[in-house]
Amino acid sequence: MLKERIAEVERRVEAACRRAGRSAEDVQIVAVTKYVDLEATETILNAGFRHLAENRWQNAKEKWEAIQDRAVWHFIGHLQTNKAKDVVGRFPYIHSLDRLALAEEISRKAAERGVTAKVFLQVNVSGEESKYGMNPDELLPLAAAIRGLPGLHVEGLMTMAPYEAEPEETRPVFRGLRELRDRLNDENLFRYPVNGLSMGMSNDFEVAIEEGATLVRLGSILLPSQH
Repeated sequence: MLKERIAEVERRVEAACRRAGRSAEDVQIVAVTKYVDLEATETILNAGFRHLAENRWQNAKEKWEAIQDRAVWHFIGHLQTNKAKDVVGRFPYIHSLDRLALAEEISRKAAERGVTAKVFLQVNVSGEESKYGMNPDELLPLAAAIRGLPGLHVEGLMTMAPYEAEPEETRPVFRGLRELRDRLNDENLFRYPVNGLSMGMSNDFEVAIEEGATLVRLGSILLPSQH
């Protein structure tokens, strides 16, 4: 069952890349394990997915302690400033940086622990009130404010599109994030290019890939027991 689901996902990723003139090697599938237990997480790891995503430390703790560096961990949930201490050093990738106070705390903890936190700046492109992330017009000021912070490497931008019955309707959100990333690079705020686009989930990942996603966060399509 899992093998068939994985094969189907890989087929769809490759087809979306072909349509966009991209290589499937340029898209990293991150398996979202936040709703499943350690046994199911081990199963997905053994199936070849090294990149795993969680959204709360208290839910991830048992899995993280059992698996540790056999996986590459991504933190994808809203992160309270006082919880950065639980995440920095355990999760190399943090997808939900959306304010200066959090950036400063991540930087502080990374420096203390001798690590570099690879962060995605979360932008609420759709403007949905229920979604976290900064407004698009806050992106460049925040980027300018954090560029000198030690222990932070900005990997890219992240967004969540609204759930749409017709995935095509999410395209403007993903296109908007790509355009924001390009604008950020045009400003040359960092000493390196910011390439990553963390966007697309089980319902809409093909559209996200067509618009340039470099990481897609897939849960229910791989692990249907999720809800």
